[in-house]
Amino acid sequence: MSQNDLDSAAADLGMGGHLAPETDDAGYRKRMERRQEVQRERVEARNLEKGLVLVFTGQGKGKTTASLGLVLRTVGHGERVAVVQFIKGGWEPGEARALRAFGDQVAWHALGEGFTWETQDRNRDKKLVEQAWQTSLGYLRDPAIRLVVLDEINVALKLGYIDVDQVLSGLKERPELTHVALTGRGAPKALVDAADLVTEMTLVHHPFREQGVKAQAGIEF
Repeated sequence: MSQNDLDSAAADLGMGGHLAPETDDAGYRKRMERRQEVQRERVEARNLEKGLVLVFTGQGKGKTTASLGLVLRTVGHGERVAVVQFIKGGWEPGEARALRAFGDQVAWHALGEGFTWETQDRNRDKKLVEQAWQTSLGYLRDPAIRLVVLDEINVALKLGYIDVDQVLSGLKERPELTHVALTGRGAPKALVDAADLVTEMTLVHHPFREQGVKAQAGIEF
């Protein structure tokens, strides 16, 4: 089956959207058999393995949460992970406490001092970002680390605390199979263009803004 055939079949099957309504059991079985064939062909055609650059950005909640899901998956496969938090660091979040259970399998560094409107010291914030980046480089270069999470680095980039070319150069130093996730609002275009996967979180509702609900344990921290 050619790629055009696969794309056509996928469109017929509603992949990427809603499946068309079924009219009878026989029609359903026939379409599911076709879908199974399309899926099998696609999986067989994709046999590359490489370290990925994953960017989680946007105004919506869930960017750090998405990266921590990758952390759990990775440690579940027995691999080692490093998390370096830029900007954040004025408190200890619940995930940091939970991940202690994995011991040396997870390295966690919160190297900021909190939000910029709390620190109110641009020069010190820039120095802390540079320290966090140097720590990150050590993990990016380490072949024993399967996943590196650079949490809120997009914010540091947006604020001009670190240069995007510096980050892109550092990403190229990692071993072939090392994944890296970069989170935070305002990911620059150069980073988005260089990434293998980009997800933009869209804000629809937020209880803090709309209902006056404070940040709660287990949800925000």
